[in-house]
Amino acid sequence: MRYAETEKRKLVHRLSRIRGQLAAMQAALDDEASCSSLLQQAVACRGAIDGFIGTVIEHHVRQHVASPAATDEDRVFAAEELIKVVHTYLT
Repeated sequence: MRYAETEKRKLVHRLSRIRGQLAAMQAALDDEASCSSLLQQAVACRGAIDGFIGTVIEHHVRQHVASPAATDEDRVFAAEELIKVVHTYLT
């Protein structure tokens, strides 16, 4: 299923911020920034990516697992997809 325009806009905006954070990390590294500064920027970037992942997982659950329009077969398939992705992410 497609994302609603507002959801899509939020995700695109989040990805733009992540791109900016990555560029800032590279610039900081090029400028010989301190380890703590680089780590702080990396943690902020990871938080932004985690937020993106959380939003996509929520959308997947709402649209494919919990949707009243989905068949039981569709729900099982969507749940298995999600389990594989989450397992890969966590291990």
